Amino acid sequence: MNDRKFQPETLAIHAGQIPDAATGARALPIYQTTSFVFDSAEHAANLFNLQTFGNVYSRLSNPTVAALEERVAALEGGRAAVASASGMAAEAMALMTLLQAGDHVVAAGALYGGTVTMLAVSLAKFGIEVSFVDATRPDVTQAEAFAAAIRPNTRAVYAESLGNPSLVVLDIQAVAEVAHAHGLPLIIDNTVPSPFLCNPLALGADIVVHSATKYLAGHGTTLGGVMVEGGKFPWDNGKFPGMTEPSAGYHGVRFYETFGDFGFSMRARMETLRVYGAALSPMSAWQILQGVETLPLRMERHCRNALAVAQFLQTHPQVAWVNYPGLPDHPQHALLQRQMRGASGLLAFGVKGGIAPGVKFIESARFMSHLVNIGDTRTLISHPASTTHRQLDEAQQRSAGVLPDMVRISVGLEHVDDILWDMDQALAAAAA
Repeated sequence: MNDRKFQPETLAIHAGQIPDAATGARALPIYQTTSFVFDSAEHAANLFNLQTFGNVYSRLSNPTVAALEERVAALEGGRAAVASASGMAAEAMALMTLLQAGDHVVAAGALYGGTVTMLAVSLAKFGIEVSFVDATRPDVTQAEAFAAAIRPNTRAVYAESLGNPSLVVLDIQAVAEVAHAHGLPLIIDNTVPSPFLCNPLALGADIVVHSATKYLAGHGTTLGGVMVEGGKFPWDNGKFPGMTEPSAGYHGVRFYETFGDFGFSMRARMETLRVYGAALSPMSAWQILQGVETLPLRMERHCRNALAVAQFLQTHPQVAWVNYPGLPDHPQHALLQRQMRGASGLLAFGVKGGIAPGVKFIESARFMSHLVNIGDTRTLISHPASTTHRQLDEAQQRSAGVLPDMVRISVGLEHVDDILWDMDQALAAAAA
């Protein structure tokens, strides 16, 4: 039994949880408590010294949250995970655990707008520089584009496995090889494919982050984030003193020496989550886990519906262009097939005539919802240039793969004929 390598459909239901020992409850209990009783004064001291594992306070750890962490780590094939209050919190936790003043990050230019702002604006306030690279240039490979931007003080490479909303497919293995050749970890935001469609750690990435709000939770009800550590990066290569030198904030512990292949996760939990406090509540963790249980089924339907929508839009007279990696003519379709199970439920297109008809299309939708989330059971539409990427100037928007006429669609789980009907009538209204 212990040697069995379970499939993701099974892990999504069982990983990280067994029947409750106290009550026999088969479903995961919600441990809605702030704190936990110590067995003795010595037990309390050992917990605070990190000499034994256990629960102290729910900002640090909680049994319901731990089940989510273990399940996502299992789905990603990772060593350990740390949950947080949102996807942005997971990104910030990974970067703030890794970086310090004077460091430099190489990041893909085609990223979610909030991530661009955090990298370009927020990290600058801490003395951390970021270089954004165009990973879609026809004259260089993605690996060459990232390699050219690396400096002596670079400490991380950051990208999305499938760009939101650019839908650029990252060559994870090639970029990981570049990062590792320079002694750097590769951090991948794997939100759009989810761990069911893509496992970046198996392709060479070192840290994976998720907005669990999206496909993991899946129902548009709950904010959450997860950071997963692969457990294979050599943190003692001389570039990461915070992992090897005594921690001034936690009793002088040396995280890599003490915890080995989950040392980064322990440092993230004890030095970043503990101090900055962006903890996930037990109730939110439980709600996200309800979504994770059906993740494989939902992702299969999202992919099937999205492909049908993309094919429909390709032939529609009111559509100027369509961007979906599941289409054979997408420039990175072969790469996607090589490293993912499917193209997910996100696509983008342009309405002929530009912004004005695009706005009319959005406002003419009947049941498609105009909002800025993705990964919901419902079909969602938005105009990224005026919403998620509004804080960027036009050059930054184009670098992020956002065109002025772009409409982003997160294709839901409704019957595909109904989705196509709503799109067709909205496009007709846009042309009127």
